[in-house]
Parts: sequence; C-alpha cells; structure tokens
Amino acid sequence: MANITVFCAGNPGNLPIHPLAAQSLGTAIAKRGHTLVYGGANGGLMGAVADATLAAGGKAVGILPKVLEKREIAHTGLTDLRVVESLSERKDLLLGMADAVVTLPGGLGTLDELFEAATWAQLNLKNFPIGVINTLGYYDHLLWFLDRAVTDGLLLPHYRALIQSADTPEALLDLFQL
Repeated sequence: MANITVFCAGNPGNLPIHPLAAQSLGTAIAKRGHTLVYGGANGGLMGAVADATLAAGGKAVGILPKVLEKREIAHTGLTDLRVVESLSERKDLLLGMADAVVTLPGGLGTLDELFEAATWAQLNLKNFPIGVINTLGYYDHLLWFLDRAVTDGLLLPHYRALIQSADTPEALLDLFQL
C-alpha cells in the first residue's frame, strides 16, 4: 500500500469533467488499496477526491493549515485530519508522507505544490513518481513549457522526466505501477 499525495483545486471549476476525474482518482486509490493524502478541504476537487476515496472504502488523510480551518473548509469525515501551523508545514508533511504525487487540475497553490515535489525529487530529497492528470489537455501548456526549457538548455532532460503525464487517473497510477 502506498500513500498517494494529491494536489488539486479547492474549487470544482466550471467543467463537470474535473470533479469526475477527481472522483475517478479517489475511487482508484481506494480500490488499489492505497491511502489518499491531500490538503484536507471539503470542497472543490479536494473534497471530490476525498469523498470518492472514502466512499470506495479507502483511507483519506487531510493536512490543513490553521488559517484554512478557521474558514470552515475542513473535511470532518476523514480517516485522519491533521491541522498544522502553516502552508510550509503542510507541504512538508504532504511530501514527507508521499510515496507518489498526483496532480489534478488546479491553480497557483496546486502548481506551487507540484513544483515543490519536483524540486524535492531533483535534489534527491525524496524519490517518488510525480505526475499530472492531463484532463482535456489542461496541462498541455505546462508540459510544453517544460519541454521548451529542455530545448533551450535550461532544464536537463532527466529532470524534465520527473513530471509524467497521463489523460486519466487510472493511466497515471498504471504508469507509476501502483
């Protein structure tokens, strides 16, 4: 069993496909016997992945900074909810617990967390697979940017390879051999 740390939006977005992908990921994590580790919120894609994991009989661990707990967004039905002092402490715990990192669509916080995971791997602080679920090509431009950084000699190819991509949660977990 692996701890799969998931980064994603705290909002559902405008397209129904994004919550469906989050639900699919949560279901796949549970059915494969893994544990979800995520940001601890009850709404958006975060809530969707957690609810689906729990509904499929899996375990869900949430890591929430106090500043967000006060906004009453904590998911109170989790297997384990840990409230920490800061966003930095949250990221350290999310990555420290991770055996794999999966990124669904999201905004600035999601990208920050994805790149922090890649930086940890680049610096050999932790060895885990990292990937994005490229729902409807959501991450196409980001992947193009990384490829461009390699082309321009600003990113070494083996560091580019740290961030993998698949169109569906199941395909990404298969790629990770989880």
